[in-house]
Amino acid sequence: MAKKKVWPEGVGRRVLAEVDSTNAEAMRVARDLSGPTWILGLRQTAGRGRRGRPWADPEGNFAATLVMRPTEPIGEVALRSFVAALALYDALEAAGVRADLALKWPNDVLLSGGKLAGILLESSGFGTGAAHLAIGIGVNLAHTPDAAEGAAFGPVSLREAAGLCLSPEAFLDLLAPAYAEREAQFKAHGFARIRTDWLARAARLGEVITARTGAEEITGRFETVDAAGHLVLSGREKRHAIPAADVFFQGAADASGD
Repeated sequence: MAKKKVWPEGVGRRVLAEVDSTNAEAMRVARDLSGPTWILGLRQTAGRGRRGRPWADPEGNFAATLVMRPTEPIGEVALRSFVAALALYDALEAAGVRADLALKWPNDVLLSGGKLAGILLESSGFGTGAAHLAIGIGVNLAHTPDAAEGAAFGPVSLREAAGLCLSPEAFLDLLAPAYAEREAQFKAHGFARIRTDWLARAARLGEVITARTGAEEITGRFETVDAAGHLVLSGREKRHAIPAADVFFQGAADASGD
């Protein structure tokens, strides 16, 4: 049974019957918003994931974007992917998920070993800052999409893996307060507390994993995430701090994908 939460004060909410992409819509309306706003698309026709990959979004699944005006330097703004991941974890626990949840660097939430949710940050900005930030979140609430071609990492749905049935609107009612609490933590304590909480929920921490950057493939023990949000792998000869990559687990059909 989902725990009821109070909608965060000062945060807007827009629910659209259909939209091409909630992130795209966020950027279109960002200038006209008076404060942070959630945009929920009940049907998303052109969703996308990291590196421009398509994001499958059957009706009944969750597709929403939080758009805000950040004040930090762009490097700190990007750390909100960890804030969003923790908020997702918290919202899923509030929905009734009791086990088998894990966070996978850089932007996935896993349930029972499959990909349940993904996060995509996009910004419009100038100089060293970001004028607007869109935090796009997709969650397989009701349906398990087909796996992306060539990807060994399979998706799962909340209904299939946990036996929970939530509408997109009901999940947003859990996620928005969860995000507001984690955002307040980030504002008050910086990335240190967020990093500690994220690592406590990290998938395969301490195990050997592989990161593919596009230019190279690095295998090592998942040691930590550093203060800049980089994945730190300990290899035979040196430590690697990796800012961006697709991550693969050893001995499992699992790839970072979208």
